[in-house]
Amino acid sequence: MSQQDDGTPAEVADEPEQEQVAFDINDFPGGARSAVEAVLMVIDEPVTEESLASALELPVEDVGAVLDDLAQEYAQGNRGFMLRRLGGGWRVYSRPEYAPVVEKFLLGGQQARLTQAALETLAVIAYRQPISRARIGAIRGVNVDGVVRTLLARGMVTETGQDPTGGAVLYGTTDLFLQRMGLDTLDDLPALAPYLPSAEVLEELASEGLA
Repeated sequence: MSQQDDGTPAEVADEPEQEQVAFDINDFPGGARSAVEAVLMVIDEPVTEESLASALELPVEDVGAVLDDLAQEYAQGNRGFMLRRLGGGWRVYSRPEYAPVVEKFLLGGQQARLTQAALETLAVIAYRQPISRARIGAIRGVNVDGVVRTLLARGMVTETGQDPTGGAVLYGTTDLFLQRMGLDTLDDLPALAPYLPSAEVLEELASEGLA
């Protein structure tokens, strides 16, 4: 408690509580459907049905039904975007067939795809995670320090812990990796032989772009 100049305790004003936004979902012209769309337009990362339901004060089942309806409507409407559930949440994405247009707009014609070495390293991490940098290098037969730094900078992989025996840093893929690959979980990775995928397979997996 603070004191006044004469040493007596001074009254401390309570911090104002954050005002809660009150609304009735039925007051919106488009109801829950339009409210869900409004939130989808401002998110940067996939949002779960539970988070949307909590924000809109609606049952999770109702929000899930709205999302399914919107995804179907967008898919049938030949629009330049689509609504997909990836990485455990929902988000609006540009359609893959418009990738060249979007890439040219965002990059000014510059190519920002990962190199062949980065794609191969990313494949090793995806299928063998958690894995150390030394182990990645042993599998690929080359030094991967620079490539791993690139993947970290791109947000495609992250440090997941340390090897309990040798103390080496272990790496794994991120939610961004799942989003860019169009996967919901790592269980959705294509089944491959216990060898590195060919360049053609890797390019197919990265068809949505790894910018």
